[in-house]
Amino acid sequence: MNLFPIETGNFKLDGGAMFGVVPKSLWHKSNPADSNNMIDIAARSLLIEDGNRLILIDTGLGNKQSDKFFSYYYRWGDHSLDASLKKAGFERNDITDVFMTHLHFDHCGGSVQWNNDHTGYEPAFKNALYWTNKEHWNWATQPNLREKPSFLKENLFPMEESGQLKFIDHTDEPFVKNSELGFDILFVNGHTDKQMIPHIPYKGKTLVFVADLLPTAGHIPVPYIMGYDTRPLLTLTEKAVFLNSAADSDFYLFMEHDAHNEICTVTHTDKGVRYNKSYTFNEIFN
Repeated sequence: MNLFPIETGNFKLDGGAMFGVVPKSLWHKSNPADSNNMIDIAARSLLIEDGNRLILIDTGLGNKQSDKFFSYYYRWGDHSLDASLKKAGFERNDITDVFMTHLHFDHCGGSVQWNNDHTGYEPAFKNALYWTNKEHWNWATQPNLREKPSFLKENLFPMEESGQLKFIDHTDEPFVKNSELGFDILFVNGHTDKQMIPHIPYKGKTLVFVADLLPTAGHIPVPYIMGYDTRPLLTLTEKAVFLNSAADSDFYLFMEHDAHNEICTVTHTDKGVRYNKSYTFNEIFN
């Protein structure tokens, strides 16, 4: 097995929305805001080469939305999904599986693209299966009013219409061992219903793709919860359980949205689980 971080493109989000009820005087220390109160956000995916399979976890915002749409998110930097795939030695048509932690636009927008004449949409990875789970698919395609702006029809239904959409098998247990894609999955429900958190064994370590359970290293204190979460008190519990497990088991946390910390670890302190160290991927695995 080989792993490759894939930088799909950076953007910005409102710092207050990203930290909910936590005062700016606290969160700005780890996530400084600009004059518009916007903080730096990454859209970092992970590519898994495992035998004949090439699995991409999440796909970023994509590029098919309107200029007005992107004007809300202040894209910055020169990263792109295609350039990152090329750097790793691959291209879109090599991808066999696209695993989506959840279907908010900043996690699956790159899964679908315009067709050649811009009259409709098509899967951006024509040879890939697209993986979600049935409960979250239903949640996303019949959205509540609060999340509806994050579940865009043009990101979702082309996957189903193409016949490439697949659902992860699972029971009511929160943890699925060795899923169809070869890694364990933790199901969490505080941010959105049935978000999936991959746990990937690699070179004697466990790398956890934390997605929106832990957006940035600045969100490690348990009460630091995004205003976007649909069930913040449930997130509180889920984070506490996960972070204790991460500290106990020496997990390496792959940060999808932290523009400045690619991977971090946590440790037990007298104030609870806290940030320990940050690493680049190459510092740990190369």
